[in-house]
Amino acid sequence: MDVQQDRTTSLNIAIVTVSNHRTSANDTSGDYLQQAVELAGHSVVERAICPDNRYALRANVSHAIASHHIQVVLINGGTGFHQQNTTPEAIIPLFDKEIEGFGELFRMLSFEQIQQATLQSRAVAGLANQTVIFAFPGSTSACQLAWEQIIDAQLDVTTKPCNFVSQLKKLL
Repeated sequence: MDVQQDRTTSLNIAIVTVSNHRTSANDTSGDYLQQAVELAGHSVVERAICPDNRYALRANVSHAIASHHIQVVLINGGTGFHQQNTTPEAIIPLFDKEIEGFGELFRMLSFEQIQQATLQSRAVAGLANQTVIFAFPGSTSACQLAWEQIIDAQLDVTTKPCNFVSQLKKLL
């Protein structure tokens, strides 16, 4: 079932903003991600704002993982050290495989922008049911860093020596 895809092949992506304060009117990070995803030739098939509650987020991401039409989930927000931030705790139990390198690379690149404050970033990623899930801080600059310097290339089948496209579920 090795379907060849090229850069123009659209992946189906869900964007989840984790916040107790953002609305569709002021979700600048979600807006940025939607524009970036679409500019890269992919489709945003779902977009949600989820409260910073581990069970609500886990239910939202579980729905995406079980879906036959979502291949990628981008989660922005809820990765800090505030007591309410529970994104990693919500999603890590759902992973079939954790992508440790994502958090490591995100923090390395983030250091250039925010220095030691990057220690408080708990960016994580993983694969679950042939769906790749990336979670990173909710600031627009963090979303730009994650998308532009890491995720975009990993969702491009022409990225060598490897990318995640071949690991994703094939659309029916």
